[in-house]
Amino acid sequence: MNLEKFKGIIPAFYACYDDAGEVSEMRTKDLCNYLYEKGVKGLYVGGSSGECIYQNLEERKATLKYVAEAVKGKLTLIAHVGAPSTRESVALAKYAEELGYDALSAIPPIYFKLPDSSVIKYWTEIMESTKLPFIIYNIPQTTGYNLSLQAFKKLIENKKVIGVKNSSMPVMDIERFKAAAGEDFIVFNGPDEQYVSGRVIGADSGIGGTYAAMPELLLKAEEFVSSGNFEQAKNIQRDINDIIIALCSLNGHMYSTIKELLKLRGVNVGSVRGPLEPVTGEDLNKVEEIKNMIDQAILKYGR
Repeated sequence: MNLEKFKGIIPAFYACYDDAGEVSEMRTKDLCNYLYEKGVKGLYVGGSSGECIYQNLEERKATLKYVAEAVKGKLTLIAHVGAPSTRESVALAKYAEELGYDALSAIPPIYFKLPDSSVIKYWTEIMESTKLPFIIYNIPQTTGYNLSLQAFKKLIENKKVIGVKNSSMPVMDIERFKAAAGEDFIVFNGPDEQYVSGRVIGADSGIGGTYAAMPELLLKAEEFVSSGNFEQAKNIQRDINDIIIALCSLNGHMYSTIKELLKLRGVNVGSVRGPLEPVTGEDLNKVEEIKNMIDQAILKYGR
């Protein structure tokens, strides 16, 4: 398989709702087109940023469908199919294959504390349900499961496993996974706060929840890293981190702040679904300040 289509800036796609809080076809496609025009490499659809754990199966299928209709063939599409049960995950995987997605991905099972054997069996059953390649998703801070190197080595014996989206905070995890899997394998940097360091230590690409809020800056960070301009890469990562801290500083969930920010950038994707809290009151005025931070950074580094 040619893995080049998975290398680049791949935003984690946001859940797009209408004013009544239902999944919106129009707003989903608007966000797809906005990000395509910004020049991103692909979209990671239906993960944390897509509020997957707060949506039912049909809503998740609808989002997968609307994204495919908007940008299939234009962008690399990765379907996150992690769900509370293996049965639901397999149903989503098969549907993503029907829609023409390029790859599947999934978090480990949540809620119950499961041994490696159960997690490996879960991911393997998803892999075996389609012909699509699979990307492991390691995010221990939300799932409670930290992918061990031993389990990772067992998983990559399956040739369908072409990559890992590593969102654990230790950058060393990226280096260890890359060293174990080799060059013919994609390691995606997960934590946006360490994009540059992740790329330098071994990540081939990046998938992130704040990328769509400031795609210009992540694209520029990738340009600096890939060209060896590490001084500017360090500088832009500092500015990106200042913005991320600001996005997390308001009353309301970070994704709510990002969605209010996107409205100011001309893309209305609605708000967030409970129990995530929206940004309200005086904090709405602070979103304009964050937008100004992003705009100034874009001017600073050039588009």
